[in-house]
Amino acid sequence: MPLTLHFRSREKQTMKTLYIAVLTLAMITAASAQTSTTLRDASGRTTGTVTTDSNGTKTFRDAGGRTTGTATRDSNGTTTFRDAGGRTTGTASSPRR
Repeated sequence: MPLTLHFRSREKQTMKTLYIAVLTLAMITAASAQTSTTLRDASGRTTGTVTTDSNGTKTFRDAGGRTTGTATRDSNGTTTFRDAGGRTTGTASSPRR
């Protein structure tokens, strides 16, 4: 969605700069909304990570950073597991309450 701002005075130019700064901050904040968990073996060595994006999709990566799979929960509560190629490898659902 393109955004065009037209300003004529110095004060309005300052408002434009402030507006752009606020939008940039909002985008950075949204991008950093991911949570990450490091997986370790019994010796404390990193074996992989799991990140959760803002939509709740969990992405699993090995120690080298390569994606090994994802898990996504739908609105019915069913979790779909996919491999690195995007192929469904399984599903899990809990009983309705």
